[in-house]
Amino acid sequence: MEEFISDSGSIIPQSWRLPKLEEFAEIILGQSPPSSTYNENGFGLPFYQGKSEFGSIYPTPRKWCSAPNKIAEKGDVLISVRAPVGPTNICPEKSCIGRGLAAIRAKEGIAPIFMLFLIRSYEKRIAGEGTGTTFDAITGDQLKQLRFPLAPLPEQHRIVARIEELFSRLDTGVEALQRAKAQLRRYRQAVLKAAVEGRLTEEWREAHPEVEPAEKLLEKIFKEKSARLGNTLFRFEEQDVTSLFDLPENWAWTTFGNLIAEGPQNGLYLPQSAYGSGFPILRIDDFQDNCSRASHQLRLVKASAEDIEKYSLKEGNLVINRVNSPSHLGKCLLVSARNVPAIFESNMMRLQLYSFINSFFVVIYLRSIFGRSQLTGNSKWAVNQASINQKDVTNTAIPVPPIIEQRIIAEKVESSLSLTYQGTKSIDDELKRAEKLRQSILKRAFEGKLVPQDPSDEPASVLLERIKAKRAKAAPIRGGKNSSNSVKQMRLTQ
Repeated sequence: MEEFISDSGSIIPQSWRLPKLEEFAEIILGQSPPSSTYNENGFGLPFYQGKSEFGSIYPTPRKWCSAPNKIAEKGDVLISVRAPVGPTNICPEKSCIGRGLAAIRAKEGIAPIFMLFLIRSYEKRIAGEGTGTTFDAITGDQLKQLRFPLAPLPEQHRIVARIEELFSRLDTGVEALQRAKAQLRRYRQAVLKAAVEGRLTEEWREAHPEVEPAEKLLEKIFKEKSARLGNTLFRFEEQDVTSLFDLPENWAWTTFGNLIAEGPQNGLYLPQSAYGSGFPILRIDDFQDNCSRASHQLRLVKASAEDIEKYSLKEGNLVINRVNSPSHLGKCLLVSARNVPAIFESNMMRLQLYSFINSFFVVIYLRSIFGRSQLTGNSKWAVNQASINQKDVTNTAIPVPPIIEQRIIAEKVESSLSLTYQGTKSIDDELKRAEKLRQSILKRAFEGKLVPQDPSDEPASVLLERIKAKRAKAAPIRGGKNSSNSVKQMRLTQ
């Protein structure tokens, strides 16, 4: 008896086969129609272009096409064939597909969901087939030649039922983890909001009525600033400070610019070809969601000695992201000893606050919903914008508590949030484990180890022979009198 060995090295059951994809499915490569045929009004067929429209099982249309070139039918498995290669979804209805996708149409009763799980179990292998200088892509011929383990039809149904049962349990657990993670995010924002509004230190203020007010603190800063730079105080522009929230007694509003001793300074631009070796560089992807830390492993970049001297970070610097996506815009980081030595890239700006100001309190404010909206302009008193510049930073309204209270707030916030960061990390670890378990289930399923085999099942070899026979019967006869009509008929039925 011939043995068939899967990519993992496992011998698949005797009733299974290891055919090429083209032996049990048809591959339809996408082709992008003219842009003049696109619309967002629902006219024509849903138009899918790539992974960006994919969901967990089905894609969500963003555009429609009135004159499609290539069509996927309901139940086809859509696979991303370029940037990235491998992700899959099931086509929910007749749709137009662009060149970033291919449709895999299973034959002879093979269920779409079985085909989806089968292709997903080999996603890494498919991605490894991708080639290209600008971005990875896989050709139709490459897809056709890939081999997949194929179970008998009855066993396919058992496999799907068991996978769906196990995935349902996993999904329930993942949803619970996601809810817990969302609750931790809401709790963090509640703590930050209470901190910057003064509610976190209400009892402390009642016990310390003699504390020096923030106005005195600002006078010291203004005096030092004037001695160094002359009369360069920043005034509120395009906003009425009285429209901001009420401050506790002894607090004061000012602009961010009045608290900055050095900067803001934009970072260093280097092309991607400069990355790979050299000096550590801080990027927005290195920011972690805990107000002060960056990842341990920074990328390396080739930079001149002059640039390293000019753009090197120092402990206590504040770094703010000034461009990028909305989720990153305005994100800030307090540079600690673990973040140096490093330089910072061009989509950030660096600044140093006066010693009279607790830098971590400022980070707390900028990470709060209110502070973030002030900085990025997403508020009722500022214009929404896609990036921020140095003027946006210096003109940002910021509440200033007495210096002692700033320190108390920073300590309380750090204490309150430390457990949430640990909790979030634990949840992320569990989510990673859930995804690994999902892949393990698929791996076992297509090694024939997830459900028992039934000797009475029609073997996969018979299924493949039936598909082959039907395909041969449907093929046009070459050169005959009716060959032209046969070709036309075949095109109509495809």
